[in-house]
Amino acid sequence: MLRWILIVFFGWLLYKLVFNIIVPGYRLTQKVKRQMSDMQEGMRQQYEAQQAPQQAPPAQRPAEKPRKDDYLDFEEIK
Repeated sequence: MLRWILIVFFGWLLYKLVFNIIVPGYRLTQKVKRQMSDMQEGMRQQYEAQQAPQQAPPAQRPAEKPRKDDYLDFEEIK
């Protein structure tokens, strides 16, 4: 009789250990991993969005020659 009581007690203890500590811990690690990967994906998308305009070279227009009347004469200050 005592043997059965001990078996039931240790079975109950094992059940509590598995379902109150191990399973929630596993679920927590999975949730944290998923959140980290989501965060990394978001950061990667932001980085790529910032890099996209820089990768395309801007269209360069030929430089205009300045007109002579655009310049003002100045006197040298001593």
